[in-house]
Amino acid sequence: MKKLLVVIDYQNDFVNGTLGFKKAEILEAGIYNKVKNYLDNGNKVVFTYDTHYENYLNTREGKNLPVPHCYIGTKGHELYGRLKEFKDTKNTFHYNKEAFGIAPKDMIRLSEEIGLDIDEIEFVGVVSNICVISNVVTFQAQYVNSQFIVDGSLCASFDEKLHEEALDVIESLQVKVIR
Repeated sequence: MKKLLVVIDYQNDFVNGTLGFKKAEILEAGIYNKVKNYLDNGNKVVFTYDTHYENYLNTREGKNLPVPHCYIGTKGHELYGRLKEFKDTKNTFHYNKEAFGIAPKDMIRLSEEIGLDIDEIEFVGVVSNICVISNVVTFQAQYVNSQFIVDGSLCASFDEKLHEEALDVIESLQVKVIR
């Protein structure tokens, strides 16, 4: 069975930086172990990076969330903690994304790199009610016959109520949610 793990935006700025929150910090060991397990079993792992530039405050997102974060080339943009160990690891794929979900052009590139014959795709990361849910929907559009799992115990939001509501919506999209 071909499996893919997608780690959403587990970057310094979302863990202990400008948009960091306590719950995100406690995910590190679990996400690290899950990535290691996937790679040890010959599976592939995708890391997405929320990515912004100096014009961020003039973008739609910047006008709605006027907190500069994840500027490319900064420490805040980098993977958090031990996950940095996977930056140049075989069978890992790293994608900068300028919106909540990975761009269609990057989905095409990803499917060319890893193929479309993925049996199971699992998601972990932050923020549940924004980027995690957006990427689940984006991946479902490209991988129409894959089974989807969201490990809700390894996802988090700055708002626990929104986290739970996002998991409910994700479940309604025919995704298995681990709580």
